Amino acid sequence: MNYILKTIFKSGKFTFGFTIFAIVLLFITIYPIFDRRDPMQMGGGLYERPNTREYINRNKESAQAEAAELTQEEIEMAELLAAWGLTAVTRDTGPIQLHILGTDNFGRDVLAQLVAATKTSLRIGLMAGTIATLLGLIIGLLAGYVGGQVDNFLSSLTNIFIVIPSIVILILISVSVRSSTTISISFIIGFTSWPWTARSVRAQTTSLRNRDHVNLSKLSGHSMPRIIVRDVLPYIMSYVAMAFILQVASGILAEATLSMLGLGPRNTATLGLMMYWAQTFNALFTGAWWAFFPMVIMISLITFSLNLMNTGLDQIFNPQIRS
Repeated sequence: MNYILKTIFKSGKFTFGFTIFAIVLLFITIYPIFDRRDPMQMGGGLYERPNTREYINRNKESAQAEAAELTQEEIEMAELLAAWGLTAVTRDTGPIQLHILGTDNFGRDVLAQLVAATKTSLRIGLMAGTIATLLGLIIGLLAGYVGGQVDNFLSSLTNIFIVIPSIVILILISVSVRSSTTISISFIIGFTSWPWTARSVRAQTTSLRNRDHVNLSKLSGHSMPRIIVRDVLPYIMSYVAMAFILQVASGILAEATLSMLGLGPRNTATLGLMMYWAQTFNALFTGAWWAFFPMVIMISLITFSLNLMNTGLDQIFNPQIRS
């Protein structure tokens, strides 16, 4: 295991992609420790600009006002105005709430939502990627190893899903679901993303099923599940790992696509849903860049890092590229 890890991290592309992904994970893990506000709390106005400088200046003024004592003249003036039913006009120097990336169309802090949305989108991507990889692995192994009518049926099923654009299937299934949640969206994406994994696994399994060690296991009377798990699966695990990374990236993009169309989960914050609300309330045309640009950057960073990791693994495990 240590040898495999050392070999993997010798790839510059994998290491760079892994570093970006690790930084994103550290950011969404550490930030909530310092900012415990509810991401869905409406604590500001519509599309308030990032107010870091104003927050610092306002809190300095507030601290100075609290430290200063009222002079006797100010007290007498306040009593005189109060006798006539008047009050002194003062400037509001009270502390304000910090919004490093401003607020969205509902007055919610964008940065707090970005952290929560990144967690949710990653969770959806991991769940969808796991489901798609497992389905593609099982179908590809059965089709490639058994062959015959089983192979014809599973290959025909795979080709049908490949011919029909996955986004069309995603939209049709999402529309038919009454309530979209993170779990239901994950299953929908996972059940529509397996065909390419299944086709590739089938091709590799077909080339492995007549190898000498597999024929030896057949002659020894071992069962089909045992032969697949012990004699076939280890030879394609590197590809399975690469397929899983790509499935996670495509799952995140698929969730963002569905949410941008208004078909994503509504019970939580996701990167796609934040962009959907920004689009609905014309953030682009009103100049509220902070309402959509951070989400675009976050999706780009995650998918870019995952694709770099996949490319690095491909360079390591693909003999043609390695040579």
